[in-house]
Amino acid sequence: MTKNNKITGGELIAKALKKQGVEVVFGIVGIPVVEVAEAIISEGIKFVGFRNEQSLSYAASAYGYLTGRPGVCLVVSGPGVVHALAGVINAQVNCWPLLLIGGSSDTYQEGMGAFQELDQVTLCRPNTKYSARPPSISQIPNVLDKAIRISMYGRPGPVYIDLPADFIQGSVSLEVLNSLPNQSPDPPKSLADPNEINNAIKLIVNAKSPLIIIGKGAAYSRAEKELKELIEKTNIPFLPTPMGKGVLPDSHPLCVSAARSKALANADVILLLGARLNWILSFGLPPKFNKSVKFIQIDILPEEHYNNSRINVALLGHLPLVISQLISSLPSTYKYSITSNYFSSLKQKIDDNIKITNEKFHDNNIPMSYYRAFYEIKQKLPKKDIVFVSEGANTMDIARSIFDVQEPRCRLDAGTMATMGVGMGYAIAAKLYYPKKRVVAIVGDSAFGFSAMEIETAVRANIPLLIIIINNNGIYHGLDTKSYNETPINNLPSTALLPDVRYDLIADSAGGKGYFTKTPQELNNALDEALKDDNKCIVINVMIQPGGKKKLVSSKI
Repeated sequence: MTKNNKITGGELIAKALKKQGVEVVFGIVGIPVVEVAEAIISEGIKFVGFRNEQSLSYAASAYGYLTGRPGVCLVVSGPGVVHALAGVINAQVNCWPLLLIGGSSDTYQEGMGAFQELDQVTLCRPNTKYSARPPSISQIPNVLDKAIRISMYGRPGPVYIDLPADFIQGSVSLEVLNSLPNQSPDPPKSLADPNEINNAIKLIVNAKSPLIIIGKGAAYSRAEKELKELIEKTNIPFLPTPMGKGVLPDSHPLCVSAARSKALANADVILLLGARLNWILSFGLPPKFNKSVKFIQIDILPEEHYNNSRINVALLGHLPLVISQLISSLPSTYKYSITSNYFSSLKQKIDDNIKITNEKFHDNNIPMSYYRAFYEIKQKLPKKDIVFVSEGANTMDIARSIFDVQEPRCRLDAGTMATMGVGMGYAIAAKLYYPKKRVVAIVGDSAFGFSAMEIETAVRANIPLLIIIINNNGIYHGLDTKSYNETPINNLPSTALLPDVRYDLIADSAGGKGYFTKTPQELNNALDEALKDDNKCIVINVMIQPGGKKKLVSSKI
């Protein structure tokens, strides 16, 4: 508490966070950050206490993606910061704003083998845009302001602030409150070079097989209005990346997700909107892409352009503004023909693939297949006001093509880093940002295991979620009970987990509600009951075919 006209460092950072507009902090307390957390709560900021630093840092990274401002997490010194690096690196690779605040040992004990002593500023520096310790208690608000700006400006990313114990518990004059920085303004927005806009227009209007790829950068920059106008003015088909789904509805007639491979292989000009030519898009290289394809890329970071030396036109700027430039520069008569051979072939491929998928939906074998389980789930889930969280290898890969997303920023998955264990943190962050939407996490059993105890976090924080675990007894694939029991323990596949684990009972034990299902009817009944109640944390444990000792194959998320 403030007394004798003094304020502690812990109280000061809480007030500075409040002044910056921070509404939620994700954390785990312990020495020396308990006082910081209590001060945060006293300021009216929601503090969500997690069970594992990895999960809370994933939650903060997702919250930064959803809000456009840094998600904030608070951890203890030493191991706490080390564990939270998982979310820091996840944010770095996905280009999301995140602020990690870590406690550290007293400054006067540096180099003496202090409690959990670690050079955390140096540790975090390679994987952050900014890593610093304030030079004094009074400078905490200014360093915080700088960190938040750096996190948001340019290409977003993580930042780190180090708070020594003697800074947290020490005090300065209340006069420091008179100079608290105001909330950092949103990032400045820039237009692309008009000459490059003209070059892009020439490629677009002369293309015979154009394609627009919508990345999660389009979702982050809130480009849905401008993108809708561009698509509807040009008639160019579009393909969303996994987290670009929903920027325009998957139900849009120009969406060619169901013909992804064919669209990529046959396009002669591709407009990349907030997407990078990394592993998710096979680096833009043959045979996935036409060897003669021409790329137009819009990005906020100049270093991203020509990253693989194959970008033909680089448009540097704020995505919605640059799209508006393209719209203004297009010839009034331009409209791509939906009767072209390219688009007609894509529509045929979509129809063929939908037919194949529908056949898989009606597999009557027990245990259920992925497709049968997903079919039952899809029939029951609401068509709007829903947020999907998806993780797990096969679970995420197959679900991507089955569950349609109709709104922007309503699908979260393992992302560019392909990070497993993000599901519970992402789901909690999504529900905090979208309190009126239904948050549904469809996760594999292995992926759920990384963060299963955050069920208790969600129940304790009164954050209702629907968690559907697609349980095949393993990583990629597992064994049925009979095969598992008959296999000597030293000969078990590395992918095998215990069969028929009752993950649903975790929800029951924590005060939520769990369901264990083995048949389509049981799954239907569980979904009916779960969807009646959006006030609890609910886990539906869905047993599917284990898959046995199959050869592993890589997949693109």
